[in-house]
Amino acid sequence: MHAFDWLADLGTAAPPAAFDVVEVAFKGGRRGFFANRPGLDIHTGDEVIVEADRGVDFGTVHLAGEMVRLRLRSKGIPEDEPFPAITRRATLEDIERYRAMHDLDAETFLVGRRTIDRMSLPMKLVDVEWQFDERKVTFFFTSEQRVDFRELVRRLAKRYRTRVELRQIGARDEAARIGGIGSCGRTLCCSTWLQEFRPVSTQAAKTQNLPLNPVRLSGQCGRLKCCLNYELDQYMDALRRFPRADSPVHTPKGIGIVQKLDIFRETVGLAYEDGSWEERPLAEVREMLGWGG
Repeated sequence: MHAFDWLADLGTAAPPAAFDVVEVAFKGGRRGFFANRPGLDIHTGDEVIVEADRGVDFGTVHLAGEMVRLRLRSKGIPEDEPFPAITRRATLEDIERYRAMHDLDAETFLVGRRTIDRMSLPMKLVDVEWQFDERKVTFFFTSEQRVDFRELVRRLAKRYRTRVELRQIGARDEAARIGGIGSCGRTLCCSTWLQEFRPVSTQAAKTQNLPLNPVRLSGQCGRLKCCLNYELDQYMDALRRFPRADSPVHTPKGIGIVQKLDIFRETVGLAYEDGSWEERPLAEVREMLGWGG
């Protein structure tokens, strides 16, 4: 489930009262919090039927217990929020119906894409998601501009005779819904465990001494990879002990200009006026600068 409940085996003397809110995952990585008002004995991985927009929906319990309390706290959501409720456990018939609805999603996707092509709308259909009770169908699309899709909604509603919702998403959300394998060989972070998208800038790549190659730095969404932020704080903390690039250092060989910083070996590369080059330990360079060891 791409999440590990590290609180399960802490062995506390007095176990806390069971938290009655769980996080439920739906198709396309969509997640939500639901109250376990019936008091069901549910665990991570259980299929459940939950309250949805004017009906019910099918989902899988993604997190339960104290991990949910921490997740709510990290998102700034109060624990006494009036969450929608879990209706019941999913039966075998519910599970079979849910699997059969994947064919309905695929068929609706083709119909929606053909309708968009016929209307020549400047939008790209990404995914289609039917609510479990078929009272609503949501079309996810991307577009570089604002799109007037009112006529499209009317045509789709007339065909399927249900509520139709069109939702515009960004390039990162598109990659999260479609999924895939990154250049690291693992499943995309955004389609597994990543909860929110934080801004990524080229300065993050410069700080980590990465080559500014757009092909290498871009993910499947066409934007800068989210993983450029993962180790950025550690690099920034380490670089505080180093002199700035292009700064002069008075050495026994003369004045050297800082050209290279290696935080792993803790060395500083210096270039001299005569074209020579050398690497010195960071401790020596700090001592030459009067910064101490």
